[in-house]
Amino acid sequence: MAVTQARAQVPGLDVRPADPEGDLASLKGLAILAARRWSPVVALSDADGLFLDISGTAHLFGGEAAMARRIVRLLARAGFTARIAIADTPGAAWALARYHGHCICPPGEQAPALAELPTSALRIDEAAVELLKRLGVDRIGQLSVLPRAPLTRRFGAATVLRLDQALGRIAEPLDPVIPPESIAVQQRFAEPIASAEAIEHWLGTLTPRLAAALETEGLGVQALECVAERIDGVPQRIRIGLARPNRDPAHLLRLLKRRIEDVEPGYGIDAITLHVRRAGLLGPEPVVERLDEEAAPDIATLVDTLATRIGLGAMWRMRAVESDVPERSEARAPVLDPPARPAQRGKRDDVRQLDRNPPLPPWHPGWPRPARLLRRPERLDHVIAELPDQPPRRFTWRGQPHRVIHADGPERIQGEWWKRDAERMSVRDYFRVEDEAGRRYWLFRAGDGERPATGDLSWYLHGVFG
Repeated sequence: MAVTQARAQVPGLDVRPADPEGDLASLKGLAILAARRWSPVVALSDADGLFLDISGTAHLFGGEAAMARRIVRLLARAGFTARIAIADTPGAAWALARYHGHCICPPGEQAPALAELPTSALRIDEAAVELLKRLGVDRIGQLSVLPRAPLTRRFGAATVLRLDQALGRIAEPLDPVIPPESIAVQQRFAEPIASAEAIEHWLGTLTPRLAAALETEGLGVQALECVAERIDGVPQRIRIGLARPNRDPAHLLRLLKRRIEDVEPGYGIDAITLHVRRAGLLGPEPVVERLDEEAAPDIATLVDTLATRIGLGAMWRMRAVESDVPERSEARAPVLDPPARPAQRGKRDDVRQLDRNPPLPPWHPGWPRPARLLRRPERLDHVIAELPDQPPRRFTWRGQPHRVIHADGPERIQGEWWKRDAERMSVRDYFRVEDEAGRRYWLFRAGDGERPATGDLSWYLHGVFG
């Protein structure tokens, strides 16, 4: 149905654009996970399913029923809704999962289990399904008792092939998904090493070999782990993360050298291995059009260097969000993600008009905001102010009294009209004030002083300047 009709029938409907390529990539990632965890043979089944050959592996998980329950629970925690059917043939499992639900078909009993399912469960063409319905054949059991020669002449060999594959008369090969092999380079020593200089020397030998292996695959490393195997069996690990895929051996060596002091060699190290824990395709490098123009500096190496000290999770970049409410006008973004550019659509005249009158940025310089914005506005005590639009003369924040010397405002910010009623009616009047000690604060009064629905006429501190 049309999106407008669906939204009219279901208020608050979550509508998102379809992404078939992204869905297929996610399904392949799930297949790789299944191949590494549950079954050595995993194949894609259409755009929304997987085939798992669990022959010889079900007993490792407590049997078929326990294995199916474990898979369903794991997928549910990951946000997937799954139905699992176990049968002797891929065709029977496909039909039971989609047209019956969770079930385990006993060995050799796929024919009775499929008898009452519709013929569309055999993965045959829609035209053949429609023609069978017109002839009164709606179920697989009815189709399986028909003579083969007339059936092949009338509906083609594909219909008979799917029927025989589902019933186990003809084998159905699977095209398995091959998990990518992990990339690792290793160096073993005839005599154990124990000094930082020796570790640095061999890391300088391993990083070029790792870069060559990554170049062969066309990849760059994003998460790297160095494992130093001690002779007493206690491995020493160094983990580094990169903000952008990279395979520059000099850069990787610099990051590893900063963490050598974390390695405790003990009685000696027998081997050093570099494992690529996460890799990604190398993106295009930015170039400039003119030879005399300098390219923009690449801060990826600086980010990697800082991340080895404080961690990548401790670094972020603030991006502007289109919202009048101050606490919603900004959000954290990855350090290296470029700011989103507004899309310009329409005719050529529309684009020219946009170029003449560019939209105001979300953070306008004429509306200064504090350098430090509190996570939540804090309520003020003992506020003395003259209504309806005068700044406060005195206020108490966190038990400390402040006397206002200078003030500017008010700047009125109203609630967003598309939110719920209480938020839509809210009104804030913001003031920039300076106390006798020279400290500047960003205060607001909730409510306009005239309509009770706009707020309770209480004062809050939302930020600190400088």
